[in-house]
Amino acid sequence: MPITGKTSGFSELAVGEACLVHKALLPREPLHGPDYEITYLVRTFSEVGGDFLDYFCMSDGKLGIYMGDVVGKGLPAAMYAALAVGGLRSIRKTGEEPAAVLELFNKCLMVRPIPTRYCASQYAVFDPATLELRVANAGLPLPLHLWANGSCAIGEGGLPSGLFDFATYQQSTVRLAPGDAVLFATDGLVEATGPDGDQFGPSRLGDLCTMLDNESPDLFLRSLFDAIEQFTGGQSSDDMTAAVLKIRSDAAPAAGTL
Repeated sequence: MPITGKTSGFSELAVGEACLVHKALLPREPLHGPDYEITYLVRTFSEVGGDFLDYFCMSDGKLGIYMGDVVGKGLPAAMYAALAVGGLRSIRKTGEEPAAVLELFNKCLMVRPIPTRYCASQYAVFDPATLELRVANAGLPLPLHLWANGSCAIGEGGLPSGLFDFATYQQSTVRLAPGDAVLFATDGLVEATGPDGDQFGPSRLGDLCTMLDNESPDLFLRSLFDAIEQFTGGQSSDDMTAAVLKIRSDAAPAAGTL
């Protein structure tokens, strides 16, 4: 992924190494299951991004999805993102509820808190057998459930990770249907600002997602990002990171689950 945006004043070698680290915090490629596909897109504001995400199959056949957005930008944010991802990857996830994973993640970051550094994060578990999605949120924009003629936010907000040791998290569950999709995104999309100072906002994002064809998740994300960049006049002020989970139209959930 090309590095674009403003320079930070760090040496070229340091920035180059940080870019390699940042790429390691992202999936290498889309993931295809028997009845679903998930892919992502990232566009960074500075040379190095502070957003992170991953998706992975667990030993019980479920799909895990996490995403995060570190406060700040550039190399310091990327360093904290690496710390955060290391903490997340160390937590056992198979059989664990998303809310419990976020609480463990928060405690992990609070063991050695770094002043002025924390991150918004989100963790979700998708069960291909039942098409059930469970989500817990720690300060990121709510995921959007997309279907043929509409969209709806999933879940509720929560305190960012690594900021308060007493933080607890709520969990929401939604049953998806064949042909549905879910958009996970950092705040760089909704907080994108136009030349007149107007933000793109959740309502405009939901309307745009409803209008766009999500049959091809990759094309959907590129069209979405292009529309937001057109809205801002090409003057981004934050990283934009999003992932789309797409359920195949011919998906066949286990009998009795729909």
